[in-house]
Amino acid sequence: MQHDGSGRIVVQHLSKNFGAVQAVSNLSFTVEPGSVTGFIGPNGAGKTTTLRMILGLVRPTQGTATINGLPHDKLGNPATVVGSVLENEGFHPKRTARNHLRVYAAAIGVPDTRVDEVLSLVGLTDAANRKAGGFSLGMRQRLALAAALLGNPQVLVLDEPANGLDPEGIAWLRQFLRNLAREGRTVLVSSHLLAELEQTIDQVVIVSRGQTVYYGKLDDLRKQQQSRILVQAADGQALVTALKEQGVTRVETIEDGRLAVYDSTVQQVGDIAAKAGVALYGVQEETADLEQLFFQLTRSQYAGQQPAQPFAAPQAQQGQWGPPQQPGMPPQQPGQQWAPQGQPQGQPQQWQQPPQPGQQQWQQPPAGQPPQQQPPAGQPPQQQPPAGQPPQQQPQQWQQGQQGQQPNPWAGGPPGQGQQPGDSGNSGGQG
Repeated sequence: MQHDGSGRIVVQHLSKNFGAVQAVSNLSFTVEPGSVTGFIGPNGAGKTTTLRMILGLVRPTQGTATINGLPHDKLGNPATVVGSVLENEGFHPKRTARNHLRVYAAAIGVPDTRVDEVLSLVGLTDAANRKAGGFSLGMRQRLALAAALLGNPQVLVLDEPANGLDPEGIAWLRQFLRNLAREGRTVLVSSHLLAELEQTIDQVVIVSRGQTVYYGKLDDLRKQQQSRILVQAADGQALVTALKEQGVTRVETIEDGRLAVYDSTVQQVGDIAAKAGVALYGVQEETADLEQLFFQLTRSQYAGQQPAQPFAAPQAQQGQWGPPQQPGMPPQQPGQQWAPQGQPQGQPQQWQQPPQPGQQQWQQPPAGQPPQQQPPAGQPPQQQPPAGQPPQQQPQQWQQGQQGQQPNPWAGGPPGQGQQPGDSGNSGGQG
């Protein structure tokens, strides 16, 4: 079926707090019809929470998420507008794949004939009469996708759809999603398989700490990254001299001994080398792939620091880096960095490794006193006797911390370095 391209997803200033934890902060982006948009970010960045707000499963603290200009609960029969796969465990193990889909078909008001159509679309025709409890993870993913397609929706929202698929299944999914986009449908996909996602998507939304760090076309993101030419030359110094004579001054030697040449092209480097009589054993243009771009844009979440601009990126232009500009929002200045809520710029968070369960916390002895010896396993620690007095016969419990103070085993933060509720491992699915 050819769709009219009206299935636009619009997220504006979306925020969600769980108690004192802000899982999503002022998130804004648009997913256009006729495209596959990747939605990526570290664990705990707020991806699954955002998808649930789009689908009406979580109420936003602030902001809106609409499909076709309406919130999910105003769509009438939502299954005919948007299909979703957030998990693949909603199966009765004793029910066959066909009967499972018939239950869903009856619930949304579509005929049983549609069941066989979607089973064929996802490649499960031969397994239609098998019980879902015996399906592999990849087959359950296909069955969940079939359920999402029952209403022939304009929009698909998929969370980790490639989980459990073998290489053939991943290649099938890539082509399947591209075909849906060519029909004019809107496809929003969250995945950690970045190399595979890069071959599928047209647009990308990258989030970190619940905030947008990039939103736009993947090709535009690549163009904003500075490429370099890697050269293996017979005489590196002679090539460097020849390049500088021709105005190519940004040249450095990388770890493997090759030269990295910036602000040039493969053809220009080859012509200069030939003119200088320098033999080249290899010339390669290197550009950043999606995985490299992802780490450059989200590395602050792993390091517990403020979000940083990508490596070797040009000066940011308005609407490129950081949250997309919306009416009423102040324009972002070139080179401006976005810090997480409540954290001043330039102030990285530092967490000390928490103790392991069951381990005794030992305090550094005062200056001038010998270090305390750790007692044998199963025995309480001994208190150091005052100078000049014999040790006591009965062991006394070592007092941790100075008198009148309580020890602080975390020393600056709770366990879980830089991690927020919403990790994809949570059943609550803040993501």
